[in-house]
Amino acid sequence: MSHAHANRPALTARVRRIAGQLAAVEKALEADASCSDVLQQVAAVRGAINGLMDELIVDHLREHVAAPGLSSEARSDGAEELIAVIRRYAK
Repeated sequence: MSHAHANRPALTARVRRIAGQLAAVEKALEADASCSDVLQQVAAVRGAINGLMDELIVDHLREHVAAPGLSSEARSDGAEELIAVIRRYAK
């Protein structure tokens, strides 16, 4: 995903925030926090992961499916890669 190079600092920051959120879930579980608190934290992690996935999907579409100058084969390959990922993600 060479096009992500330009976005790498922002993507890395997002991943680090998600890691922090996951660490907070672990601490909450270890501290025997209330179910509702843990569920809220997990929901926040899921939202953050979904946001990261959305951004990566958009980047992939722009660079590997919709970018001007791509060959038909490159577009098809980019679309098939994305279809495979979405199928895995949707399970």
